[in-house]
Parts: sequence; C-alpha cells; structure tokens
Amino acid sequence: MNLDGVLIPFALTIIAGLSTVVGSLIFLSRHFCKRKFIGFFLGLSAGVMIYLSFMELLPHAIDNIGLLRANIYFFVGIVVMALIDFLLPHHYLEERVCRKYNVVDRKLLSTGFVVTMGLMIHNFPEGMAVFLSSFTDLKLGLILAFAVAVHNIPEGIAVAAPIYHATQSRAKAIKYAFVSGMAEPLGAVIAYLLLKPYLDQNIISYVFAIVAGVMVYISFDELLPASFRDEYGHNAILGIVTGMVLVSISLIIL
Repeated sequence: MNLDGVLIPFALTIIAGLSTVVGSLIFLSRHFCKRKFIGFFLGLSAGVMIYLSFMELLPHAIDNIGLLRANIYFFVGIVVMALIDFLLPHHYLEERVCRKYNVVDRKLLSTGFVVTMGLMIHNFPEGMAVFLSSFTDLKLGLILAFAVAVHNIPEGIAVAAPIYHATQSRAKAIKYAFVSGMAEPLGAVIAYLLLKPYLDQNIISYVFAIVAGVMVYISFDELLPASFRDEYGHNAILGIVTGMVLVSISLIIL
C-alpha cells in the first residue's frame, strides 16, 4: 500500500472522528447548553447506540459468524466494558478534576469520564472499519464514514453534556469530545501498521459484535440513568425515540 492510497481512507476516519466535536459544539451553543436539554441529548445518544447495536452491528455479525458466536462476542463486549467500568478509578479522576475546576455535580463528571472511555473503545474499531473498507472499496468507505459521522454527533453530545454541567467548562467538554473522537484515526493507524494482513469479514464481524455489547452497556449503565436524573423525564424519552428514528432514516437512505 503506497502513501497515496492511504490518504483518502485516513482522511475519512479523521472526518468521522471530528464529528464528536461537532456534537459538543451543538450542545454548547447558547440555546442548547441549558440543564433542561441534558436529558434529551443523553437520551438521544442512548437511542442511537441501542438502535445501531441491535439493528445494524449485531445483525451484520450474525449474518457472517452465526447467531451463537455473535451473541457470545456481544456479551464479551458487555463484560469487558463492565470490568473497565468497575476498575476505572472514578473517585481518583473526580478528585483530580475537582481540584482544578469548580465541579458542581460529581456524579455527572463520573458519567462523562465513563462515556468518554467507552466511546474511545468503540470508536477504535470503527476507525479500523472505515479505513479498511475505504481502502478496498471507496464507495463503501464513504457510506460507512457518513454513517459513523452521523452517529458520532450525538456521541459528542453525550460526552460534552455531563462534562460541561459538572465542570461549567466549555473547553473541557470540547477537549473530551475531541479525545473520544480521535480514537478513530488511531484505529486506522493500527489497522494500517499491524492488522491489515490478518483482517477479513469474519474478524470485522467479531469486532462489530463486541462494539455492540460495549455500546449497549454504556447506554443502560450510564446514559439512560443520567438522562432520567432530573425532572425532565419526558425529554429523555423524546431523545431516545429521536435517536432511534435518526439512525433508522440513515440506514434506510444508505
């Protein structure tokens, strides 16, 4: 693979990753950064992740590696994310940030950290998938990059919303959204340097099943509980349904 053949696939992964920053900027606009919108945006992100996991990633894995293996690796993704959630030093991270910023809600700060970590894990194989599909079939890569970018926007919101409301720092919210998104080009680099000779459709299917498990865990353990914390529960429901509708429309169009 020469350098010219790498530039476009790598650029697509960067664009898809930067969509998380777009999401954070939407949330941090003067109109949408109010507390009453946080339940809607967190619900939106959960709706996107849950629908995408059960309607696209898991079915893709089942078609290629079978129902049993796909389900095994789906639950492997859940277990791995649960272990990371359990082992992640929430209180240490909270204390570090609390000493530097005026943290007004430590629980939301913890949610923001876990969501950022989970999205980095799930964006990493996404970057690999976008890069490798773009290299083998540019049209397929463009479609996948667009789909990833669309659902990365509410993911950026999912990171920015709790971080901003916990720290009151727009810069910090954008920073964490950027960090979570940059896991995608990092995945592309790893795919190019190490994994490309070994990857086939079955391996990608295993990765998709694991990613589905990770996203479902994040949604049920972090996003949904956080979206219903305040008195705006109906906004959360609206966000969940809206997220699912957006993904369904994007899948139909693509």
